[in-house]
Amino acid sequence: MTDWIAQTGGRRENETRIVFDTPEAARQALEGPVMTPLAHLGMLDVTGEGAERFLQGQTSAQMSLVDGGFAPLGCFCTPKGRILANVQIWRVDTGHYRLLMHHELVDSLRQHLAKFAPFYKVELTDRQDLALIGLFGREAPAVAEALLGVTAPGPWHQAAHDAGQLLGHPGPTPRLLISVPEDQAGSLWSRLADKVTAVDSATWRLQDIQAGLAWLDASQGDTYLPQMLNWEALGGISFKKGCYTGQEVVARAHFRGQVKKRLMRAQLEGGQLPAPGSGIVDARDKRLGEVVSAELDAYGQAEILAVMSTREPAEPLSVDGQQLKLLKLPYPIERLDPEQLAGAL
Repeated sequence: MTDWIAQTGGRRENETRIVFDTPEAARQALEGPVMTPLAHLGMLDVTGEGAERFLQGQTSAQMSLVDGGFAPLGCFCTPKGRILANVQIWRVDTGHYRLLMHHELVDSLRQHLAKFAPFYKVELTDRQDLALIGLFGREAPAVAEALLGVTAPGPWHQAAHDAGQLLGHPGPTPRLLISVPEDQAGSLWSRLADKVTAVDSATWRLQDIQAGLAWLDASQGDTYLPQMLNWEALGGISFKKGCYTGQEVVARAHFRGQVKKRLMRAQLEGGQLPAPGSGIVDARDKRLGEVVSAELDAYGQAEILAVMSTREPAEPLSVDGQQLKLLKLPYPIERLDPEQLAGAL
């Protein structure tokens, strides 16, 4: 993606962070419309006549619901129920599904699934030839309709446009993810630039945090049960489907209430971004959990998602010397069946 991103006028700080000379980007993203390259995300295609059956036995998603309109969350787990990759799944065409995840996990998930793919006669393809653009802000749906000629889908739904796919994501403002062939991304960006302000890619990840949505990277695989990321509260686990790898452990944790750690949202009193894995400690310096993701908010303070113990902590809490204040998640910690979510627009 480096060529088309260079054409946008953005600068690549590292493999995943793209910056622009836009002042107060986080504030502008609350108004919008704004856009940014999503270099931290990648895609894996699963194609073949047996693709639906194959994925049904591997992921927590109910694949019969992935119908070209509903594009749910899901996850792939070890036999012990630990997440290898958490994903969004959508159907491109009959027998053709696409998985969105952190780009660091695409190859490892492909290698994992390749062990079973021949039995279902499916092919697995890392889609590095596709580009991802995040379009968000209050007027984002109107811009999508005007420039792409398609009604913007709601969260965890999809719509096709001439160049590719449009996906709805939750957040404090309407958020749309545009998937297009890389060789068309530059021209689409130019068309959008007439109406939309370019902002740092961190602003999209900040809204992920504010939506209570964590995307695991390579350092965090094989660590968490899906419920530790609140995946069932986001509609990412079907408890009505048949078996899939790790299903027994995931179901037992749900029905017996054995989840002792949960994804929580918090703000730090300071502008230092903690690295993923940084420990959260209580007043007695006891480790309660670790940071999953962190970004600076519109006021220059760090907001984080962290997997923490659900027990009442001994306050004050801190991360790397910065005091931590817990914030409310935008959803209740209770089961949301994807079967129910599929009909919501």
